[in-house]
Amino acid sequence: MKLIIAVIHDEDAHKLVDALTSEGYMATKLASTGGFLKTGNTTLFIGVKEQEVDKVLDVIEEKCQTKKELSLMNPPIPSAIEGCMPYPVEITVGGATIFVIDIEKYLKI
Repeated sequence: MKLIIAVIHDEDAHKLVDALTSEGYMATKLASTGGFLKTGNTTLFIGVKEQEVDKVLDVIEEKCQTKKELSLMNPPIPSAIEGCMPYPVEITVGGATIFVIDIEKYLKI
């Protein structure tokens, strides 16, 4: 058995969980925060048989594509004048960070 841990963008969580469910996979969903902009993430735990790992990874890749967005950034200058206007910066969001781990025991009770 394998445990797939996928950290994905919040906006992709619903469509990925729906796609996994339609393929017959169950996932445990946790809210998480991290990354450069401290944006909301979702962490999914998915237990699968070893031969199903590639299929699950294909579903994640299909549903969690990266895309470019504009975000307002405050200047990172400690001596910046209060009231300084943030400026738009193009950032990449989405995608997934995935860990595949061997598990000794997998139980559904």
